[in-house]
Amino acid sequence: MAGDISVASRGGGQRYVPLSQRQGGQVSGIQNNVVEALPVQGDRGHHLVGASAAMQKLRGLVAAVAPRRCTVLIQGETGTGKELVAGAIHSGSARRDGPFVPVDCTGLPETLIESQLFGHVKGAFTGAGHDAIGFIRSADGGTLFLDEIGELPTTAQAKLLRFIQERRVTPIGAVRAIEVDVRVIAATHRDLSAMVREGRFREDLFYRLNAATLEVPPLRQRSEDVLQLAEHYLVQIARMYEEPVKRLSDEAAAALQRCPWPGNVRQLVNAIEHAVVFCPQRTIGVEDLPRGVVEPAGPAVRIEDCLTTLAEAERHLIGKALHVAKGNLTQAARLIGVERHRLRRKMNLYHVQWSPVAQPLAR
Repeated sequence: MAGDISVASRGGGQRYVPLSQRQGGQVSGIQNNVVEALPVQGDRGHHLVGASAAMQKLRGLVAAVAPRRCTVLIQGETGTGKELVAGAIHSGSARRDGPFVPVDCTGLPETLIESQLFGHVKGAFTGAGHDAIGFIRSADGGTLFLDEIGELPTTAQAKLLRFIQERRVTPIGAVRAIEVDVRVIAATHRDLSAMVREGRFREDLFYRLNAATLEVPPLRQRSEDVLQLAEHYLVQIARMYEEPVKRLSDEAAAALQRCPWPGNVRQLVNAIEHAVVFCPQRTIGVEDLPRGVVEPAGPAVRIEDCLTTLAEAERHLIGKALHVAKGNLTQAARLIGVERHRLRRKMNLYHVQWSPVAQPLAR
């Protein structure tokens, strides 16, 4: 199974709560947007872009799981639209009028993960100047979407498991648990079953999340949807820039169909916006497309054809950065373009140690 999703309509009035928190029942610093979603029973005007067999199958799976209360695990490559699938499930559920709270687990500082997920009371730790309800309680009555769940440290995994089992949270510094009515949807591009075998992900949490699993197909496995997606985004981007809709020349359309799209729909969207911005005419030519689309580096890479896993590639990159930076974590993080706390978390995840007299060691 494979591909990405998009919507051609933004009808409806569903609340979308991005990485923010409700304080005292109020939503602060949050914009009300419409959640992009797949067409499911009872949905309000949303429909899927793409008529491929892979997307029709995904649409059916979403329709089947949406009205249930079970936890859902969404798997798929980066850029395939896992958050959109989660939004579609929420949109097709009885919780559609409640908040949809997406949380990027890779962006949570390790020292604040528990506070941001479960909340805290004033004075619970240095800097806790006021109560915070956390992401889980922000989703009360709606859906909590945990993106890249495989990046959570094991301590947070244990507390998340307890919440899923009991549907109650105890904020840091509090003594009383609070009941919360939240549906949990998680997503990952990693192989969680392999992480379980390696001891990097809790087996009990994996089975709790794995009640229902959806696989979002990569774009290369539904190439017949490429032009329909491109035309859809030409309209969306024209609306965003408040200008006439541009069209693709036959040559540009052919180039889009030849591209293997390793970055999936996210890469396609960026390519279409690039062409719209730099094309001075109403018709986009092949010369207006990004070079990486017109002259792709090579065929689509399949994971089964890779000589190393993603984890091994990341471990090697971290080791090289530490070697160049002579063990300076701040400099190494800057070299690979991540924040220092994320580098530290990856080092712990892959058991990378720095030795000043040798290359970094991976235990």
